[in-house]
Amino acid sequence: MDHTPSPHAPKEVIEKGNKKENPLLNLGFNLIIPTVIMMKFSGEQHLGQVYGLVTALAFPLLYGLYDLIGAGKVNVFSLLGLLSILLTGGIGLMELDKTWMIVKETAFPFVLGLFVIFSERTEKPLVRQILDQMIDLQKIRDVYREHGIEDHFTQRLGRSSYMLGGTFFISALLNFLLAFFVLKGEPGSEEFVNSLGKMTGLSFPVIALPMGLMVVAILFNLFNGIKKETNVEIETFFRQ
Repeated sequence: MDHTPSPHAPKEVIEKGNKKENPLLNLGFNLIIPTVIMMKFSGEQHLGQVYGLVTALAFPLLYGLYDLIGAGKVNVFSLLGLLSILLTGGIGLMELDKTWMIVKETAFPFVLGLFVIFSERTEKPLVRQILDQMIDLQKIRDVYREHGIEDHFTQRLGRSSYMLGGTFFISALLNFLLAFFVLKGEPGSEEFVNSLGKMTGLSFPVIALPMGLMVVAILFNLFNGIKKETNVEIETFFRQ
């Protein structure tokens, strides 16, 4: 179903449907501010470990809710991100063993990887739903059909899905290693909150950046393959 706003829709509806995420706000609310609060202001002389942790996690939580409401639709990645934040706060405030934090950090990307791969066997594979927001998959399929190689397109999409699922498994491993070696102390201690802030800060260069590069490589491989097999510039298929 096409969710593109009608040209006759109210201005606020069109703006909501075309809402673009601000990368600086994303980075600030989800990484920089929480890291600074947990590492610099969670001591007893400032907020304390409890209020420091709550304040730090409030920023990505509020930003996640804002993004979810602003998008106007439910996004599985946004929901899992919010759940991850809530679990982090719960583990810290309930002072559970830090092993639970390591398990949580590892389990989320691992489950996402499984979700991506197994969704490929359903009628609505997750990767294809995401790609269809960027490019007109039906238009590409029609061109492949004209060339008599429609099955090539299906196979190429399938390989891209499995590769993306693989990146989440790599992310799970990196999350485990980061949490295992960086987290210190036990939940409820200032040392734990400080190390959690350090882990949050390191998550960008250690996890997010490599994962982003891998996703770019997967998309490049997909788009370059489509271009070679159809002899049509990939820009032709991008949605306006």
